[in-house]
Amino acid sequence: MPDTETVDELRAYDLRLIQRRHGYRFSLDPLLLCAFATVDGAARVVDLGTGSGIIPLVLARQHGEATFVGVEVQEAMAGLAERNVALNGLSDRIEVMRGDAAGVRRHFPVSSFDLVLSNPPYRKRGTGRISPKAGRDDARHESTATLADFLAAAKYLVRPTGRICFIYHPGRLAELFAEASLLKLTALRLRLVHGVREAEARMALVEFVKGRGGELRVLPPLIVREGESAYTDEAAAILGV
Repeated sequence: MPDTETVDELRAYDLRLIQRRHGYRFSLDPLLLCAFATVDGAARVVDLGTGSGIIPLVLARQHGEATFVGVEVQEAMAGLAERNVALNGLSDRIEVMRGDAAGVRRHFPVSSFDLVLSNPPYRKRGTGRISPKAGRDDARHESTATLADFLAAAKYLVRPTGRICFIYHPGRLAELFAEASLLKLTALRLRLVHGVREAEARMALVEFVKGRGGELRVLPPLIVREGESAYTDEAAAILGV
């Protein structure tokens, strides 16, 4: 391994993950999204903005019949995702495709997937602090594709009875619902994630469908920590600690 990379174990999922030592490294968010989504049988699943491939890798371990595509625009991250897929012996079930959300129509027929997942960049271009670490700003800031692009891609890719699951920043939740409404996507489930019970929500998990109506279910909040240190039982189970 180069000195610029590490190999980290996710023992709960029987995975090893190559990551940049000082660049973008996955957080709790993709694991929360994996726990929120439901993968049925031999489902075909796509992850928009897959990064190092953590979402398809975790779900492939959990759901042995499903197949996955990870879409990633950053060449370096796409290469890392391919290496992680090979390292974990999942090349027969996970494909990594280079491209951005705005261009998926060039690569897939309409309604190709049963489930679309995404942990898209949640900061608008030119906002927030700039990170000196390579890749972090591309992962956090909209660069080649906007929120509207990610939602439009998800609608195009998912079959009419399939589902779309996003994890997103609650500060842009009104915008997320407004853009989804313009695309005639119906929100069916919402769950807010809190770092501690007393704090404001730090992320939001949302499930959408296309082509049918339904009432929004607001699920009980997901609390990550009790106090300042110990994980809650649910968060610990998701993290595998």
